[in-house]
Amino acid sequence: MGLLPNPVVVVAALLTLVPYLAAAFLPGRSIAWTQKRPLWIRLFAPCVLCVPYVLVAGSAGILDWRGVVLYACLPVATGILLWQAGQVDPDQRGNWRDFFVLVTLGLAVDLRWFEHEWPPHLAIFNKILLLDAGIYAFLALRGLGGSGFDLRLRPRDAAIGLRELAFYAPIALATGFSLGFLHLHASWPGVARIAGAWLFTFFFIAVPEELFFRGWLQNLLEGRVGRAWALCIAAALFGLSHFNKRAVHFNWRYVLLAALAGIFYGRAWRSQRRVGASAVTHASVDSLWGLWLQ
Repeated sequence: MGLLPNPVVVVAALLTLVPYLAAAFLPGRSIAWTQKRPLWIRLFAPCVLCVPYVLVAGSAGILDWRGVVLYACLPVATGILLWQAGQVDPDQRGNWRDFFVLVTLGLAVDLRWFEHEWPPHLAIFNKILLLDAGIYAFLALRGLGGSGFDLRLRPRDAAIGLRELAFYAPIALATGFSLGFLHLHASWPGVARIAGAWLFTFFFIAVPEELFFRGWLQNLLEGRVGRAWALCIAAALFGLSHFNKRAVHFNWRYVLLAALAGIFYGRAWRSQRRVGASAVTHASVDSLWGLWLQ
């Protein structure tokens, strides 16, 4: 019996994943459904995102009222700000509210501000709940167009994603090995491990990061600074978001390789304005990196 998953955690996981997957695989229907609701319901509905926290933290005996307030109020505040942005910026050139929300959500995830509210092995709930809040606020309330958040992958998505992987791989390998940052693993993984690693990376790392940096940030920056500068700025910020990965101090090698990767992820997204395409590149890079390189 000890090997069975905690049913409360399973329910919380379903409640967390359903908004993400509904928006990803039923984008038109899910947004249309929310827009039929009265405005006050649309603005305050995200408070239900506190329920997974209550279930998980309560079952673990670490429920804290501050966590309840956080996960009830932050999504609502985010939604209200972005609804206001939609009212004052109908041309979607990017309003200060957009970038304030992006900075807040980005730092909360990257610096792990709220992960202490969860059991350590379930801290991924924090990332997905913040993703849910962002998806709802940007797409359902802000009505941001052109993000390309549709995971009903097309052959063209895979072709573009793998093309950008082919462009980036030689640069990454040459740079990584020359800096002493990359080393080949002594053993090689099996097919099942490769497939599992790719799928997990795609849904829980690549898609959230690509939606944030390309679908939201690069998308909004294009209206302000143009396509080329938007690509470069988003890639640079993506690189900087890796400053504390695999190191205690500023990991400039990781930042450099991630920023270079961001150029090719951004190109993949920009080609058809599809998060799925850049997520294919991203998931493939991360899987190859994690399984074959150190």
